[in-house]
Amino acid sequence: MRISILDQSPISSNQSAQDALYESMNLAQAGEKFGYTRYWIAEHHDLPGLACPAPEIMLGFIGAHTSKIRIGSGATLLPHYKPYKVAETFNLLATLFPNRIDIGIGRAPGGSAEATNALSDNFLQQVYKMPDLLDDLLHFLHHDFPENHEFAKVTASPVPPVPPETWLLGTSRKSAALAAKNGLAYAFGQFMSEENGAEIIQQYMDAFESKKTGQLPQALLTVSTVCAETSEKAEEVALSWLIWQLQAEKGKRQLVPSIEEAKKYELTDQEKEKLHILKQNMIIGNPQEVGAALHRLRTKYETEELMILTITHSPQERINSYRLIAEEVL
Repeated sequence: MRISILDQSPISSNQSAQDALYESMNLAQAGEKFGYTRYWIAEHHDLPGLACPAPEIMLGFIGAHTSKIRIGSGATLLPHYKPYKVAETFNLLATLFPNRIDIGIGRAPGGSAEATNALSDNFLQQVYKMPDLLDDLLHFLHHDFPENHEFAKVTASPVPPVPPETWLLGTSRKSAALAAKNGLAYAFGQFMSEENGAEIIQQYMDAFESKKTGQLPQALLTVSTVCAETSEKAEEVALSWLIWQLQAEKGKRQLVPSIEEAKKYELTDQEKEKLHILKQNMIIGNPQEVGAALHRLRTKYETEELMILTITHSPQERINSYRLIAEEVL
């Protein structure tokens, strides 16, 4: 089994945004040391508690402080941008860090309606054009527009020795179908979906077309996980993330609370029910429990790679969670 890291660069209640971003770099270094396959960092806009609006900038920083782990965006939100600029940016990263760069593509806004309007024009129209945007991006990355195309003579410089590996990220059948049609690797975000991910990944595998990229189908599953030395400690550490999620759903997203702050949060009956649902979509436990759960997911989804999202108040507890998981399953 391969395991990888998804990082949202969370800001804890005792941190600045700078602290959180440096902890993201520390996490990537730790992941490399522990044997994780890849490290992806997400894109969010004007969301309290999340520090990274520009994965492409963080990847330059992280790439300079690591040497072999694959690094990428999870995701670059393509409807906000021109495909040519995205191709230039990731070709530059792939030139600096050969055969290490992934470009994960998503279609979500990544923030509020107001932030979306400030960032780009006609976002919804661009979402509808996502298949065309993705097609242009792939042509720019592989420099293979048809001769009569308006961009046939345009190069997304610099051209790296190995192109970035392109992934499509999603939580629906539509995203799976788009990835399959374009011959792309597919990452299913189980941590933020109530859909039947196993069926969606199977749909992707069955519909995969290799003619555009020549690649074989490749899928990974992203799951929210907290691991500690004991089950009781893991439950305690996970409470920060759970309460933070409840606050976000009420439109009151704050910085990630400490365990003590989370314990003081007074839950309504409705929130207690929601907390139970959130926990059912997570893996929380000691190394043996988490390892067994990850192996069950691998079997159920028939995928060789699992990507783990872990948010804790303490950066040390986050790194410790990833360490314990790696020691158990690798």
